[in-house]
Amino acid sequence: MNREQMLEKIKQAMPEKRFQHTLGVEKTALLYAEIYEESTEKASIAALLHDYAKYYPDDQAEKLIREENMDPRLLKYSRALWHAPIGAYLAREEFGVTDSEILEAIRVHTTGSTKMNKLDKIIFLADYTEPGRDFPGVEEARTLSKKSLDAGMLFALRRTIAYLSDKEQPIFPDTFDSYNTFAFLKQEGDVERFE
Repeated sequence: MNREQMLEKIKQAMPEKRFQHTLGVEKTALLYAEIYEESTEKASIAALLHDYAKYYPDDQAEKLIREENMDPRLLKYSRALWHAPIGAYLAREEFGVTDSEILEAIRVHTTGSTKMNKLDKIIFLADYTEPGRDFPGVEEARTLSKKSLDAGMLFALRRTIAYLSDKEQPIFPDTFDSYNTFAFLKQEGDVERFE
């Protein structure tokens, strides 16, 4: 499947506003990939497919989570988290993506994880900081993300946890674990990773 075919299929799966968000994530992911010397091809594919399953029917998503032995904890948490692992599954099944790094970056782009590689961080932060995002602190997140992926992750995860807790919403354990991973890195004096 070439880029035009991929874009057309993605566009059909979401409203125009979400498609524009997707293009913004790709643009930002490519910028971060260049800064941090990551594969721009992988960053592009992961960014374009990261929200492909955003509007996937809940009943089918729930069935896939069960049938494909995805993390069963997902079923107890917000359905807004489901599109990431479902998206990774659909990227493989519908788009033929076999690269495990691309699939993992899609899978963890909402929750983070304790073992995030460079591409995982790029997609997470591109989603958080793309040009269409407008929330208090987004400019700081953009600045930090251009200087240090780890600093960007710590900031984004801290703000995400604060946002969800202010709304008294349950927070998926991987998000806490991911935050702790980056907080411990900083606390342990791995300063060059945060500057």
